[in-house]
Amino acid sequence: MADQQPGSGPSDSARDPGPRKETPLNIRLVASTWSARFHPLDRGEISGSLGDLGTFIPLLVGMSVTNGLNFASALFFAGVFNVLTGLVFFIPMAVQPMKAIAAVAISENLRAEQILAAGIWTSAVVLFLGLTRIINVVDRVIPRPVVRGLQLGLGIQLIEKGVLLVRDTGSFWGLDSVLTGILGFALVLALASSRRTPVALLLFCAGLIIAVATRHQVLAEMRLGFYVPHWVPLTWEDFRSSFLRAALPQIPLTTLNSVIAVCALSADLFPDRPARPRRVAVSVGIMNLIGGWFGAMPMCHGAGGLAGQYRFGARSSTSIIFLGSVKMLLAMIFGGSLLALLHGYPSSVLGVLLAVSGLELALVARDQTERTPATVMYATAAAILALGNTATGFTIGWILALILRLNRRSCTDDNRG
Repeated sequence: MADQQPGSGPSDSARDPGPRKETPLNIRLVASTWSARFHPLDRGEISGSLGDLGTFIPLLVGMSVTNGLNFASALFFAGVFNVLTGLVFFIPMAVQPMKAIAAVAISENLRAEQILAAGIWTSAVVLFLGLTRIINVVDRVIPRPVVRGLQLGLGIQLIEKGVLLVRDTGSFWGLDSVLTGILGFALVLALASSRRTPVALLLFCAGLIIAVATRHQVLAEMRLGFYVPHWVPLTWEDFRSSFLRAALPQIPLTTLNSVIAVCALSADLFPDRPARPRRVAVSVGIMNLIGGWFGAMPMCHGAGGLAGQYRFGARSSTSIIFLGSVKMLLAMIFGGSLLALLHGYPSSVLGVLLAVSGLELALVARDQTERTPATVMYATAAAILALGNTATGFTIGWILALILRLNRRSCTDDNRG
């Protein structure tokens, strides 16, 4: 019998199983990155996902009832934008209505088509700033105290609106009353340091119970079905009439609060993975340039929403993807009939959610402790609150910061001379 050649028999293959399979380094890095980006869907992430509903629900219901905005389409695309935002950013980036457009639309009774056109106008400008990288230049030249003043002013505005929602319930006693708002604030304060108790989820569920209890017929008005958004034709007249009335007031607010302020806040809350101005600007631009033609409510990112979601427990994109999935599912199953439930949602609970979001946003300004930066910050916030115009107050703060900087340089030159 001939000698067996090395490696030719089964005994050799058994002794030599071949090279050990190892996970490539790049695969391990990707896995670790994704695990850091998407936390498990725990109580904190679910609670945090509800932190921005104090702004979202009133504006969505208001434009649907007053202006005829398609509720199902607006809710569906809000969910789509939530999911896409969660996949693009490493943080629980908020997706919220464009407030200036919503305010003008409700107060001046704009048509739904004009609202959509205003959102497209705003997004086109912001997208241009992002693609040309002009937004990066704007971000670099704005002094930090001015940004802090912007955040402080916006935070106080949200607190004020939240308190007014509670006050305007019209009664001290009752399910939806001032007392309910006080108890809600007390609950938030009592559980302020707890990550185990999802306080926003508790408040939201309590609001649903109150809505059903105060309007017994609301469940009967809801209908099951299957809804899919459809194309909405817009005319040149819609774009022409909406630019000066709604888009022009929104553009500086979106640039400052939805890009500059939200990036500054993300650096404070998530210093290891902050959002970048160019990416945020492009995100805002793409959202409405696509969704606006299918009935999507004008949406953007926002510092107040990010602050609220973080305050109530959101720490990763998981919360935003969860929220978006729920919105899309509800829109497709219940369609516009869900408006009946949200229309009866208690203002006292919404006020608590909105005020706590504002408080979290305002608190980031506490790092401005030196005299000159604090002066600029408080002046910017005061101008925003006194004038009721974010862009004008921001400009005043910026000019003051420039004057103080030039004065400091002049004093330094005199001392050297």
